[in-house]
Amino acid sequence: MPVNLKGRSFLTLKDFNKEEIMYLLNLSKDLKAKKRMGIKGDLLSGKNIVLLFEKTSTRTRCAFEVAAFDEGANVTFLTNSQMGVKESIEDTAKVLGRMYDGIEFRGYSQKTVEDLAKYSGVPVFNGLTDACHPTQFLADMMTILENVNKPLSHIKLTFVGDAKNNVANSLMIGCAILGAHYTAVAPKECWPDENLVSEMKAVCEQSGGTITISEDIAAVEGSDAVYTDVWVSMGEGDKYAERIALLKDYTVTMDMLKMTKNDDVIFLHCLPSFHDLETEIGKDVYEKYGLKEMEVTDEVFRSRYSKVFDEAENRLHTIKAVMVAMI
Repeated sequence: MPVNLKGRSFLTLKDFNKEEIMYLLNLSKDLKAKKRMGIKGDLLSGKNIVLLFEKTSTRTRCAFEVAAFDEGANVTFLTNSQMGVKESIEDTAKVLGRMYDGIEFRGYSQKTVEDLAKYSGVPVFNGLTDACHPTQFLADMMTILENVNKPLSHIKLTFVGDAKNNVANSLMIGCAILGAHYTAVAPKECWPDENLVSEMKAVCEQSGGTITISEDIAAVEGSDAVYTDVWVSMGEGDKYAERIALLKDYTVTMDMLKMTKNDDVIFLHCLPSFHDLETEIGKDVYEKYGLKEMEVTDEVFRSRYSKVFDEAENRLHTIKAVMVAMI
């Protein structure tokens, strides 16, 4: 059956099957080629999109804005609304749905993005919540498909670090649906929710994918991609001492990449990354804890294995595909 996503919202990968996710990835590839050829788009001509941000952003905001502009849409970046302060989320959604053809939300609660979709009557896009980060997964998988010459059923993606965060959750969900092989390497305190793991293992029984959770760094062996993220997420700034003590042995190093026994392995990171001392937080952590690098070494980050900036660019093309397909 042909895929038609018009009118759908993009809240979590759980709402989509393999064919629909692959449709979005193939559309992303086409839209990327079109942009590289300088072909001006009009697939969103006359449409209006509003961006709601509770959490700060570089890639998500820029990707949504440029993607919309590339295809002829208008964008409102709205950070001073009354949503949740003087006006309920339900009422805000109903107002915005009368004025806009699509709504993006980046913030804390998954319920907020779900309520926006429930009450607005227009497609709503999850730019990140504490529960998941579905647009990031699309960019990650697009980058893997561009750099790993294997069918999805043979791809092993290993996440190292805080494996219960929103990015890791979406990686596990997406790999399960697509039939890829997902491994999380983390201390037990940072393992993903048991109920989510059980739910996704049941999905794997149908897709042919696998899920492995381990404390042992040796579990990276055979990886096609090694992925990490910051140890402390937004809103957790008081947890650096705790997380550093817990995760310092899970820094992605060149020795870890060698443990994959795959000379073509790629390194991925959703960014921003604390791989040097060129940030205020990086300097502060160095002064307090003596660490020059955290979740990944600068050597790995700048190496030939690193595809982090390809991955960042692919946020644009995959987000554009989501909006084009659903608006």
